[in-house]
Amino acid sequence: MAGRGAGPAGPDGIIVIDKEAGWTSHDVVAKARGVLGTRKVGHSGTLDPDATGVLVLGVGRATRLLRFLTLLPKCYEGRVVLGSETTTLDASGEVTAVHDMSAVTADQVVEAARRFVGDIEQIPPMVSAVRVDGRRLYEIAREGGEVERKARPVSVVSFDVSPAGDPGVYDAVVECSSGTYVRTLAADLGSALGGGAHLRDLRRTAVGSFTLADAHPLEAPVLLSMSEVLRDLAGVNVDEATALEISFGRPLDLEALGLADGTGDEGPWPVYGPDGSLLAVYEPHGGRARPVMVLAPVGS
Repeated sequence: MAGRGAGPAGPDGIIVIDKEAGWTSHDVVAKARGVLGTRKVGHSGTLDPDATGVLVLGVGRATRLLRFLTLLPKCYEGRVVLGSETTTLDASGEVTAVHDMSAVTADQVVEAARRFVGDIEQIPPMVSAVRVDGRRLYEIAREGGEVERKARPVSVVSFDVSPAGDPGVYDAVVECSSGTYVRTLAADLGSALGGGAHLRDLRRTAVGSFTLADAHPLEAPVLLSMSEVLRDLAGVNVDEATALEISFGRPLDLEALGLADGTGDEGPWPVYGPDGSLLAVYEPHGGRARPVMVLAPVGS
């Protein structure tokens, strides 16, 4: 029976993978479990099988923190191909329509892309992990089905396009909120120009502050410590006495966390101990702060 003294604790932290094309996010998690020697691995948000780039995985106790990473903004690079639409909105799908868009100018493409910057609504593609009536859309699509999807609000910070050299192909750089489909941006851009388009060569370059500079091949992952997991959230440091209170999961006055009511910081707040270790995550509640989760010490 597993328990105290049953064996060494597994690794805790996150790894940032530079995902190869052809792997699903689930494939990467399964492979990482073997590489790291632990079942406790999860990802902070899917990346299309044909896409490459930054995929953040939680390991051990960090899997409990992945929900805070899921909402981080994302950055992507890719290429928009004008003139053809596909079933998947990217190059992996079958062509469903062809348009003559040879008369479209680069200035027109740049101008049309600007219309998609800001708070917009997107209809998720059928080949996506969104659930409708309890089923993933891609499962329905595999069976040849299609269902009505509701438009969802997303935010596009920037959508910069420039000619890639080949006729009708444009390099695209996108900074956006979580939940934004760059494939849909490409397809909608083609429609806005009076034709159609699809996306190819998608590469995620950043999830929050985790960039390609942090990323490593799946075969040689680098484990970042628990104190790095929530580095994109404004954290607070506490003394030993407060750390003891936190270990019992007790609500605290904002002042005990070095916060004043009305600071404008709505949390959640990662809380770090005197040694810099991540103790818990707190959120505001009734003028005080309460724990969203408390991380038990290793081996407890």
